[in-house]
Amino acid sequence: MAGLYFEEFTVGQCFRHALKRTVTETDNLLFSAMTHNPAALHLDEEYCRENSEFGTRIVNSCFTLGLMVGISVGDTTLGTTVANLGWDEVRFPKPLFHGDTVRVESEVAEIRESKSRPQNGIVVFIHRAFNQKNELVAQCKRSALMFRKPQSA
Repeated sequence: MAGLYFEEFTVGQCFRHALKRTVTETDNLLFSAMTHNPAALHLDEEYCRENSEFGTRIVNSCFTLGLMVGISVGDTTLGTTVANLGWDEVRFPKPLFHGDTVRVESEVAEIRESKSRPQNGIVVFIHRAFNQKNELVAQCKRSALMFRKPQSA
């Protein structure tokens, strides 16, 4: 498996994910349409020129959140997670724009036994997404229910 098992994580462990992604207008348009989000901030360039402090459309923040977590999966939880338990403290300190390239870092903030599922453990990650200018564009805490290492026969 590409992901790590519960026992393979340590508090303070940092991942600088190699995968990067340049966000396109199509990404933003399709995501906004698929999630029924008609906000002019994502779809209407003229509106944004006249009414937005950014002067242009901004990328849907739910897409930014999903991309940030998605980029982290290959190095952390691919094939070794049971489920996401929740996202907390989600923040978007700067907007993401079409053409921005996103890179992600993840840090293990907490590790604990699962009280209700002894065959699993809980890992809390802090994910941070940066644009090509190294500006923080998103951050969240994610709690993941993880598989334990299989016992050798």
